[in-house]
Amino acid sequence: MGAEMGAEMGKLKQVADGVWVRQSDWVWSNSIVVRGEDGLVLIDPGIDGSELDQLADDVDGLGIPVVAGFCTHPHWDHLLWHSRFGDVPRYATSAAARVAGRARERAQAMAAESASGVPLDLIALVTPLPADGGAVPGQVIEHQAHAVGHASVLLADRGVLLVGDMLSDVLIPLFDARQDDQVGAYEGALDRLAKAARQADVVVPGHGSVAEGREVAARFAAERAYIDALRRGDDPVDARLGPHADWLSRPHRANMEQARGR
Repeated sequence: MGAEMGAEMGKLKQVADGVWVRQSDWVWSNSIVVRGEDGLVLIDPGIDGSELDQLADDVDGLGIPVVAGFCTHPHWDHLLWHSRFGDVPRYATSAAARVAGRARERAQAMAAESASGVPLDLIALVTPLPADGGAVPGQVIEHQAHAVGHASVLLADRGVLLVGDMLSDVLIPLFDARQDDQVGAYEGALDRLAKAARQADVVVPGHGSVAEGREVAARFAAERAYIDALRRGDDPVDARLGPHADWLSRPHRANMEQARGR
């Protein structure tokens, strides 16, 4: 399982004009580099300290300064940073920034437990994205599926949609247990992302392979089939589940329990 297009394990690879992706072997996590008007914006860089350092080497090789960071949602693996990226503004939606600030110690503890060599003192130091988007190019699309203040970024001029922890080929939809009606939140988010995807040929998820062309529609179909089954009260049939992904059985059960109002 891995990336056929774009997200290549351990290598920074260009997927569109001014958009690069580097994939970690930790849950196929994607670090994204986007060229903006004033320099590079790093989106969800990770995961281990050694990988962050290697990403910094790759970014240095581009010869363009880093001017900002962006966190798509306030989970620890999307709140990381490295001193080599520079002391620049790191943004998230206002809602996500509030959650990240309150949960910073927990995020640090989870990073220390799940990764190695992560600069713990730099975790979750994010501030609300300014109304004009600051250095973050494109259109930020905020929704509440998966996490409070979850954001996607549409780079319409380059035909790219960055979707955070949505539309993955390795992860099922993962619900936020702290929020009610995640089924409804996912339905609304998929509607908004589908509209944005009309302007994109490439979709980059936070985990898994980059989708291009017909695969984009297939990702939406898989997400909708999973959510529709939960809406009906059925156990979804999903290729992302099974013996090859036993670790997803627990969150899958939690999804079904939340959908059934338990």
